[in-house]
Amino acid sequence: MKKLSLPVQIFIALLLGIVVGLICYFAGLGDFTANYLKPFGDIFVNLLKFIVVPVVLFSMIDGIISMGDMRKVGSVAWKTIVYFMCTTAIACVIGLILANLFNGAGLFPTLSTEGVTYEASEFSGFMSVLVSIFPSNMWVSFSEANMLQVIVIALFFGGAILAAGEKGQLCRDIVASFYSVIERLMAFIISLSPIGVFTYMSWVVATQGVEILGSLALVILCAYIGYVVHAVVVYSSAVRIFAGISPLRFFKGASAAMMFAFSTTSSAATIPVSKECADEMGADQDVAAFVLPLGATINMDGTAIYQCVATIFLATCAGMHLGLGQMVTIVITATLASIGTAGVPGAGMVMLAMVLQSVGLPIEGIALVAGIDRVFDMGRTTVNITGDAACALIVSKMEDRKEARTRAVRG
Repeated sequence: MKKLSLPVQIFIALLLGIVVGLICYFAGLGDFTANYLKPFGDIFVNLLKFIVVPVVLFSMIDGIISMGDMRKVGSVAWKTIVYFMCTTAIACVIGLILANLFNGAGLFPTLSTEGVTYEASEFSGFMSVLVSIFPSNMWVSFSEANMLQVIVIALFFGGAILAAGEKGQLCRDIVASFYSVIERLMAFIISLSPIGVFTYMSWVVATQGVEILGSLALVILCAYIGYVVHAVVVYSSAVRIFAGISPLRFFKGASAAMMFAFSTTSSAATIPVSKECADEMGADQDVAAFVLPLGATINMDGTAIYQCVATIFLATCAGMHLGLGQMVTIVITATLASIGTAGVPGAGMVMLAMVLQSVGLPIEGIALVAGIDRVFDMGRTTVNITGDAACALIVSKMEDRKEARTRAVRG
C-alpha cells in the first residue's frame, strides 16, 4: 500500500483534531485535552524549536558558501526585504477595505472599553532594535533562539569562510557534514508533524470553541476573509508573474507548512517544514535557506491584516471614525513596524499598540481582542509563512534569470 504524503497526513490529522476537539468541547472535556493531549503537541513543538537554530545557522552558512559571493547574498537580501514590505503594505490595504466594509454594514459589535486595561510592551525605538540585532554572546543567541541574531552570526561566519579561501576548506567540510546530519534529524522530526497537528487542534477547538462562537465571531470572520483574499490574490499573482508557477501547484506544495503553521501558530517552528516544501517546489536551496528564516522574523502580512481589522473594530468600540489620512498612517506605521519591531518579544502586540497610538486610539482596547488572540494568530501565522515560501520561490527565479543574463553577456 502506497504511503500517504506528508501534506495528506497533516490534513487528516487536522480534520481529526477538529472532530475530536468539537466532541470534547460539547462534552465539557476541554481540561482533558489541555492536560493529556496538548502536552504531546508541546513535546513536538519543543523538538522543532530545538532543531530550528541548527537548521537556520548551518543552512544559511552552507547557502552563503554555495553562493560563493557576498554580492549575491546582498542581492537576495534586498529583494527579500523589498518584497516583504510591498506585500505587507498590500495586506494593510486589504485589511482596511474589508474592515470598513464590515463596519459600514454594522457587522462589528460595539463593546465597552470601560474598565479594561492592557499594558503594552514598551518599544524602545528602531536604533535599540538595530543594536540588539548584533549579538554580544552567540551562545545566548542560540539558547534564546533569537532568529535575527542567528542570521547575523551565519552571515559573519559564512562571509569569513568565503574570505578565508582554501584555508577555510576544513570549516566548509565541517559545515557541510553538520548540515547533512541536521537534515536527517529534521526529516525525522517533521515526520511526527501529524501527531503535533492533531493534539494541538484538538486542544484549541475544545478550549476556544465558545470564543469562536462568541460576540467577536464577525471580527474573526473579517480577518480570515482578509487572510484568504491576500493569499489567493496576492501570492497567486506573485508566484505566477515572477516565478512562473501556477497558484494551484504553489498552494499544493506549501500545504504541509500552511497546515502546520495553522495548528502551532509558530513561524519559527514552521521553518523546517517550510524549507522542505520550498525545496520540493523548486526553490534554490541556498536562497530558501536565507529567505525563510528572515521571513519568519520580519514578514508580517497576516499580522498586518489582523492589526488593520482590530484597529477599525477598536475605533468603533471607542466611538471614533478614522479618516483617509489616518488610514494612510495605519498602512505606513504597520509596514515600517513590521521591520522595526523584528525580533522584539511579542512583536505582534507591540505593532498593534504602535498602530493604535499612531491614530490616537487607546491601547487599553487591545484587552478586548487579546483573549482570543490565539484564534487570530492561527490564520495570520499561516499567511506569514505562505508569504515566506512565495518569496523564496520568487527570489530564486529572479536570481536564476539574473545569472542566465550574466552568462549570456559573458558568452
